[in-house]
Amino acid sequence: MSSKTLIIYDYQILFEILNEISESLNFKIIQSNKEEYNDLKLNFKNDHLIISKKKIQGLNNVLILEEKPIKLRKLLEIININLLKNKFYKQSNIKIGKYSLDLNSRKIFLKDKNLDLTERETNLIVFINERKNVTIKDLQKNVWDYSPNLETHTVETHIYRLRKKMSEIFGDENFILNTQNGYTIN
Repeated sequence: MSSKTLIIYDYQILFEILNEISESLNFKIIQSNKEEYNDLKLNFKNDHLIISKKKIQGLNNVLILEEKPIKLRKLLEIININLLKNKFYKQSNIKIGKYSLDLNSRKIFLKDKNLDLTERETNLIVFINERKNVTIKDLQKNVWDYSPNLETHTVETHIYRLRKKMSEIFGDENFILNTQNGYTIN
């Protein structure tokens, strides 16, 4: 069974059309309305897209069909493109504590604020977040591709600058902490 799901929201005729050809689709279809939607047991690790005639308050991933009539081939193309975009978006966004990090744009977000990061800063954050308590030697080897025995202050300088940027934009003085076991993200 496909991990992609199309939820057809309050659009009976579209559900009937797609249901007739459902065996040839590369996604599962579900019919829903306001009452039924809350009861759906969606696994949000799976890709899903909601398709509707109009904007639905409080729901994300909604594709609104305004252009009518539309050829079936064009509709299926639009649905598949949107499912791919959702998958790409989910894979590129990771949670870092209270922040959201977009790996594609190399931006870190908190509420309505964001900060542009360099590729190295992004790699640094991801590496520390995944491993916790990371030593300078680990960072030199895995983020910079330097020999762990090399005497340099590159890591400390980058962490200092990143801490400063996080403090200026988000007011977060404790984003990267230096514990006795190494660096960690708070």
